[in-house]
Amino acid sequence: MLRAGIVGLPNVGKSTLFNAVTRTRKAEAANYPFCTIDPNVGMVTVPDARLEALRKVAKTNVVIPAAIEFVDIAGLVRGASQGEGLGNKFLTHIREVDAIVQVVRCFEDADIHHVSGSVDPVRDIEVINTELMLADLDTVQRRRERVQKDVKRGDKASVAEEAVLGKLEAALAAGKPALVADLTPEEHAIAATFFLLSDKKTIFACNVREEDLATAAGEKEVRAWTIRAGDLAPAAAGVIHSDFERGFIKAETVAYDDLVRCGSTAAARAAGVYRMEGKEYLVQDGDVMLFKFAV
Repeated sequence: MLRAGIVGLPNVGKSTLFNAVTRTRKAEAANYPFCTIDPNVGMVTVPDARLEALRKVAKTNVVIPAAIEFVDIAGLVRGASQGEGLGNKFLTHIREVDAIVQVVRCFEDADIHHVSGSVDPVRDIEVINTELMLADLDTVQRRRERVQKDVKRGDKASVAEEAVLGKLEAALAAGKPALVADLTPEEHAIAATFFLLSDKKTIFACNVREEDLATAAGEKEVRAWTIRAGDLAPAAAGVIHSDFERGFIKAETVAYDDLVRCGSTAAARAAGVYRMEGKEYLVQDGDVMLFKFAV
């Protein structure tokens, strides 16, 4: 069963989200930091209409849908990787989940305390991600020290592990999460055994006012971006935002002429002209691109 951990700074709405997703009131939602200490756990079944059709084929009344376990984890603060705010305990809870739902406060309200004294979603995301990476860096360095003896005696498994640890340490020290470290599939399999915090897939849940929901994505716009001739895809992404370049994964790309001819991205996909490009792609004038990134 997949386990998703709900994380974020204190008092940003993690417990409220947990209660909404699990349709319970197990998690205390209060207007003060650290109202959650021990993690709350709830189960959510995944609706799947196909199961009913399969039930009829199998001639059974027993139907067991897939389920996801959500874990409401206490708030992290700057310095959590060094133990601030019981950080070590809370980081351990994150290590046990398969994916992360990071709750980010995006609304102003003088009556609701913010641990940093002001609302800044980008700063808050960077605080959480930095603490996860710092905790991972400590884990990687300690593990690297432990395998040195076996590496010196030529143990093949230890030599392979040390090589992966070296790549991970370099990425983390450069401010990159383990998830985007340049590893081969075989190396990713080794890295998975380390259960690193920043190696987990992350969904960002933006906490906005109810009255802002209708316009939370803002008005759609068509905008051209200026890049330099010869820029590769990550550099082009960085023109929009430095995080796009720092955590670049891939770019969904379609040429302007193809998109206009097809009339939509769906039609462009069907026509085979909508493609995925990686870090070495040389961006062309008129490219319409959707950047995928993780920071």
